Amino acid sequence: MTPSGAPLTWTHRLLQLGPTFYTRLQPSPVSNPVWVARNSGLLDQLDWPDDLLGDAHLPAFAGNALLRGSDPVATVYSGHQFGVWAGQLGDGRALWLGEAASACGPHEIQLKGAGRTPYSRMGDGRAVLRSSIREYLCSEAMHGLGIPTTRALCLVASPQTVVREDVETAAVVTRVAPSFLRFGHLEHFAARDQVEALRQLADHLIEHHLPEARERAHAWQGNVYAGLLDEVQHRTAALLAQWQAVGFCHGVMNTDNMSLLGLTIDYGPFQFMDGFNPGHICNHSDTQGRYAYARQPNIAYWNLYCLGQALVPLIGDQDLTVAVLEGYKTAFPRALGDAMRAKLGLTHELASEPLREADWTLVEDLLQRMAAERVDYTIFWRRLSQAMASEDGTWSFEAPHWQAVTDMLLDRPALLAWLQRYRERIGECPAAVLGARMLRVNPKFVLRNHLAETAIVQARQGDFSEVVRLQQLLQSPFDEHPEMEAYAGFPPDWASQLEISCSS
Repeated sequence: MTPSGAPLTWTHRLLQLGPTFYTRLQPSPVSNPVWVARNSGLLDQLDWPDDLLGDAHLPAFAGNALLRGSDPVATVYSGHQFGVWAGQLGDGRALWLGEAASACGPHEIQLKGAGRTPYSRMGDGRAVLRSSIREYLCSEAMHGLGIPTTRALCLVASPQTVVREDVETAAVVTRVAPSFLRFGHLEHFAARDQVEALRQLADHLIEHHLPEARERAHAWQGNVYAGLLDEVQHRTAALLAQWQAVGFCHGVMNTDNMSLLGLTIDYGPFQFMDGFNPGHICNHSDTQGRYAYARQPNIAYWNLYCLGQALVPLIGDQDLTVAVLEGYKTAFPRALGDAMRAKLGLTHELASEPLREADWTLVEDLLQRMAAERVDYTIFWRRLSQAMASEDGTWSFEAPHWQAVTDMLLDRPALLAWLQRYRERIGECPAAVLGARMLRVNPKFVLRNHLAETAIVQARQGDFSEVVRLQQLLQSPFDEHPEMEAYAGFPPDWASQLEISCSS
């Protein structure tokens, strides 16, 4: 392929591990590529050249050319899928172009949907426009919410056909992250008893991505690999707490879809919940409900246990490994408690340790009320924030700003009783101060399924304006955007009929 002249400074530290960890290959071209969306904001943050997303580089981001200096590979990994060991997997439709220096440190660039690789397992290596739009938008929506995630640099579409349940068209989304390494990368070499390769990969992680492991090792007899597991589990606990707090369902929390850096990765059948339902299953393919919303924290622990087993040959002590993993049982509840307390404005001066248990009871009681009536999760929290921000100290729950909250539950007396407990908990702290804080925690806009679906339907007709509009909106989801009020409303009736599966 003819190189495209993007002036990036490449480092390619992953390639130093050697060919045991990847296969070099070229992307497969698509026909007649066109831009769908370009993320100039991310380009600015990384301080990459402005012309990187210019028309001259469209062929490179379509897989029809190479960025100058890139060295594309597909990496090998294994993993557990829906709780069952799946054996060797790998980048079946993702191609790692390399690692480039940026203002935010070295970042890897990956094309998703660039064609068949040695790890495609009878697949075509392509991604469809539908799922690519969802991934592009959701990765940027998560970043806007302040949740760790891979990012999306650009999205390219092609009229080339791809067969899934129906005939669809192809797309290539360019993803960016400090690293795309997953739990499954370590599992792969542990399962094959390739201990030296396992050690080499773990050392790479510690050296280049998770140096905090060395500090954590002090608590584990100086065992740096125990420190690595501990660092990954704390990042994972923090991530899961943020998912739960915002009502996000991942849908496919297989070990090969879990980032070792604690990033949200692989947006497939995800969903931001509409009506609050702890048992909600967003993935139509998940017939047993393994990855239901309320189960996500325990699945993360299960996945961490698998990771711990993979690291036992390096840690050298099964009991020590289990002892490290016990930390999740403390780290996650604390992270979730802090996240939910923040949604109520209970931070800073109101965060004294003796009050945590009582605060969690307050949170649980509210969530039980919401679940009983399937109250819209995002709208309720936003209205509560707005009511607090508007409260002048009279605390009349008949006032319009409070009625917007109390009208959301049929059991109004129960909600009023809860609000009175909440008021008592706040004490003398000005409600407006807490409300302003809450408005920066509880978003007005999330990427609901029906919003993504509308953008997809239009994009299939060649109109990508809704993708661009949503991208811009979701970059600042806590702002009011009065001209975009409809995007913050209740979902239409047809939204409940949408089915999102693993097919992409």
